[in-house]
Amino acid sequence: MHLGLIGYGSIATNLIELLSPTQVTAITVLTRTHTIPDIPSNMPNLRFVTSLKEFVDGMPDLVVECAGHSAVSQYVPTLLDAHIDVILASVGALADDALHQKLKAAASNGASRFILPSGAIGGLDILSAISQTSDVDLTYQGIKPALSWTGTPAEDILELSNLTEPTTFYKGSGRNAALTYPKNANVVAALALAGGGFDRMKVELIADPDAQSIQHTYHVIAPHCRYSITIESTPSTGNARTSKTTVLSILKAISDHQTAASYAPK
Repeated sequence: MHLGLIGYGSIATNLIELLSPTQVTAITVLTRTHTIPDIPSNMPNLRFVTSLKEFVDGMPDLVVECAGHSAVSQYVPTLLDAHIDVILASVGALADDALHQKLKAAASNGASRFILPSGAIGGLDILSAISQTSDVDLTYQGIKPALSWTGTPAEDILELSNLTEPTTFYKGSGRNAALTYPKNANVVAALALAGGGFDRMKVELIADPDAQSIQHTYHVIAPHCRYSITIESTPSTGNARTSKTTVLSILKAISDHQTAASYAPK
């Protein structure tokens, strides 16, 4: 399989380390820089391009977007129009309803799919199931190491480097959380899209100076059931904002796509 990657940050580099040449025969990376990074030893057939046209003309079998919300808007509609399936790491971009509708239209026009990995969270199957026939009350709490909120609006509220105890700096809707904290709140979007709804769900974000892991907890109350899930994840190498499980979920989505393609009619 020829895999395309949008971006070459921590998600992309961690993902490449987990891929094998038997699984992916070639990788093309779309980046905004002309500086060519070192090629990983496990993936020698890897090249970098800076032009979207060159990227699309290479016709990757599948693309993974892992470059943030702006990359979803800038690149993904064109790829979907070109009949190329895309896995979205930046699920939170879909909190922008206009962009969400644009992706749906492009996917319909190009007979393609944008695929949403589970990311750092689990239990989305039961949430989606129970949301089919009734509304659900969904509350989410995200706890990350204090300094992982660096570069976000949390810095305007807290002195992150001087915190001595866990501190809540955001309480509000899922939509506002996903749009305000685009690098930290993709889990919020995954839950909202599974059935909680961006505007209905309640979100609390916490900076913890002593946290060694990333903790996601959510509670669901529905007519058919109640449940709570807590997941503690190791941060990915090179980025304390992103859980290692996010990378693993993308790897699983790639494998699932390959399996589905192998059973597709010729």
